[in-house]
Amino acid sequence: MPSNDVRILLQAAAPTAAVGAIAAVVGGLVVGGKGAIGAGIAILVVLLFMGIGLYVLQWTAKSLPHLFQAMGLMLYLAQILLMFMFIALFKDTTLFDPKVFALTLVAGTLTWVAAQARAQMKAKILYVDPESTTDAKNEKSGHSA
Repeated sequence: MPSNDVRILLQAAAPTAAVGAIAAVVGGLVVGGKGAIGAGIAILVVLLFMGIGLYVLQWTAKSLPHLFQAMGLMLYLAQILLMFMFIALFKDTTLFDPKVFALTLVAGTLTWVAAQARAQMKAKILYVDPESTTDAKNEKSGHSA
């Protein structure tokens, strides 16, 4: 992963992990141990899904740049649908509190998206590759005597 990609990943993952830690503490205080477990599992799911999504998006940008925008839209739609599937799948679980899980999942996802957008806006990434000028200087024009 290039340094810009790693920087964006860290700038999105750190605030998301902080939100997860706060949610685990609040869930633990309000609901008990099951609330803390639910928040912990939810934030791990968010970090995993969004991290993989960022990696796939960066790979698409390098390999298939003509599909980048469509892939980004499809990827975010798929991530949101997967989050709803996780909420629906674990709504009746007894392992952890499903309400804390769902709220943390939504809060973590919103935090990731906002932090990633901020990181992308702050990154100074060229969107046009400058052409090399060394080739043009070495080429001679006209007849050589």
